[in-house]
Amino acid sequence: MAELSVTLYSSSFCGACSSTRQTLDRVAPLLGSRVDWHEVNVADAPDESEARGIVATPTIVITDASGVERMRASGVPTTEQVLKALAAALP
Repeated sequence: MAELSVTLYSSSFCGACSSTRQTLDRVAPLLGSRVDWHEVNVADAPDESEARGIVATPTIVITDASGVERMRASGVPTTEQVLKALAAALP
């Protein structure tokens, strides 16, 4: 079981979402099985997005293995920002 889960909330018309996806794609291989990666298109999953309080895309939500939110950020992060956030959230 992964220690963390990263969910990218995106939308199909969002250019910044593409940039964020590229950043996450660079980081994912560095963490192996320690992190599960997910993407949710807010148009395809409006109930989930609303329940999570997603008001902008892209938004990244990091949760721990028990489902507790450890970090949330909107906008396009740098690779360094993502790595720091994951390092801070890892047990």
